[in-house]
Amino acid sequence: MLQLGKRQELTVVKRMKFGVYLAEGKDAEERVLLPVKEVPDETEIGDRIEVFLYLDSKDRMIATRREPYAELGGVAVMEVKEVSNIGAFLDWGLEKDLLLPFKEQSRRVAQGEKVLAAVYLDKSRRFCATMNVYEYLETDSPYQKDDRVTGTIYETEGNFGVFVAVDNRYSGLIPKREAAGSYRIGDTIQVRVTAVKPDGKLDLSPNERVEVQMDKDAELVMKVIEEYEGVLPFGEKVSPEIIKREFGISKAAFKRAVGRLYKQGRIQIMENRIKKL
Repeated sequence: MLQLGKRQELTVVKRMKFGVYLAEGKDAEERVLLPVKEVPDETEIGDRIEVFLYLDSKDRMIATRREPYAELGGVAVMEVKEVSNIGAFLDWGLEKDLLLPFKEQSRRVAQGEKVLAAVYLDKSRRFCATMNVYEYLETDSPYQKDDRVTGTIYETEGNFGVFVAVDNRYSGLIPKREAAGSYRIGDTIQVRVTAVKPDGKLDLSPNERVEVQMDKDAELVMKVIEEYEGVLPFGEKVSPEIIKREFGISKAAFKRAVGRLYKQGRIQIMENRIKKL
């Protein structure tokens, strides 16, 4: 059976001036055209050729030797070629661009930018793209706790955290408690795996292990204290919102950092301020 949206190896069963017809075997009734411009030189009947099957401008199944950035159900970063009144068109490595409908955009995109998207078939069996990639991400990553990984942010959700496609392939989440700082859809970030869930999804953190991160946060807090000429105009009971604004870290991380500086004898903690010693 010919597999639309997938790469597969097929047999040359008929040669024409405009290309060759491919099938699973010489007796198979279902055939697909590989245009002459893509037929390798000296191709003979019976040769095997690896191709990708998609739809041409008239929605007819056709073969190509070109490799798309993502197959059907796959996820990849693709460039926006143009924006029209029905959506955006993405370059997915083939002659025919891929439609990203407005309803499948998690934010409005602009020509020239690159977006993370998955490939699907719409109700009319036409190839389209979606930025809502959650259900297309895999959960069998090779990563373990404390591994450093790279991923693309594809959604931010206040109640859950920041959703990340690790390697643009695997499902990951920075939980709300770890998501201090500013995150934008489309950003590429480096994070640490904090847990591999039973379902294979990854919990992530932008921070190092607590003992390592504590030292980094302590130096960050000290730097801000010095910017306030040695006296921070608030104490440990300050609100999480002010901590996030001033330091970009959580209140728990702030308290750990202040505790580290205090034990090192570098600061004095008062009720409404913290002073450098």
